[in-house]
Amino acid sequence: MANKGILTVISGFSGAGKGTIMKELVARFPYFLSVSATTRKPRKGEIDGSDYFFHTRDSFEAMIQKEELIEWAEYVGNYYGTPREAVEKQLMEGKDVLLEIEMQGGMLVKEQFPDALLLFITPPNADELKRRLIGRGTETPEEINKRLSHACEEASYMKSYDYIVVNDELEKAVLDVHMMIQHQHCKVKNCGEQIQAIENDLLQFAKGDY
Repeated sequence: MANKGILTVISGFSGAGKGTIMKELVARFPYFLSVSATTRKPRKGEIDGSDYFFHTRDSFEAMIQKEELIEWAEYVGNYYGTPREAVEKQLMEGKDVLLEIEMQGGMLVKEQFPDALLLFITPPNADELKRRLIGRGTETPEEINKRLSHACEEASYMKSYDYIVVNDELEKAVLDVHMMIQHQHCKVKNCGEQIQAIENDLLQFAKGDY
């Protein structure tokens, strides 16, 4: 049986570039990207089942009642959540799973999966964050102000994450995240099968059975 995969939570301010980093990681490396469920309306070009599972509020609340979500939260008037079944299946098959979720959800995931790796993505400064939000052209000025105000609250979660990744240069940020995840595989607690195999082999040697 393969060692269990690494569950990585990737959070950060809206406009920090989380989605772009995730797409690059999945395109280059064999990660499983968990698709979140949400009640917000699709943005231009987004595909149901690929970018998000788009739900009505009623269907999302039914998922909550059936405990089909690892975590869920309401953010800027919309529900977001992580479907449980696909994540647990991929982890048990030894695949590394990426979750792009907000901070409250990240804390809930950590409670259920204490070995999860938590990464926080941020631009180099607040001015750059504002520039990116304006530049993507998907929200009204009022919505942008709401997101910037919410970012002030989100900043308090940064100290609860394992690593901070500054997304100033995309290529470096992508490789930094990849290396952080791969380093988790080298932790002793994640190498149980390798340790056991070596111990068993050495025990045979100690008995003179070369």
